[in-house]
Amino acid sequence: MALYMVEKLVSGVIVVGLRGRIVLGEESEAFRERIKRLVEEGRTRIVLDLAEVSYLDSVGLSSLVASYTSARKQGGDLKLLQLTKKINNLLQITRLSTVFEIYNTLEDAVGSFGPQENP
Repeated sequence: MALYMVEKLVSGVIVVGLRGRIVLGEESEAFRERIKRLVEEGRTRIVLDLAEVSYLDSVGLSSLVASYTSARKQGGDLKLLQLTKKINNLLQITRLSTVFEIYNTLEDAVGSFGPQENP
């Protein structure tokens, strides 16, 4: 199953809706490239909506961490939204739940960034 990604801008925050699997191969590479492109464009306030991600392997997990690191290095942040039970358990086991901010609603995730700064 391919990984589908849809971006939308909500109150100055890029919300990336993901559907499918983030696994070794084309899926994780496409995901990394998409986030890298966003960060290079200066879009560093990012929420990943994982509600429809059916599977995440170790490469997918490392892709999440790399994306988080990229956003943070540019002065931004990357937060997670609507984790499935499997992915939530995986983040708990790996202790990554202490690294990522995780939200259940889009409003809470977007609101957590605070007001958008004017350049």
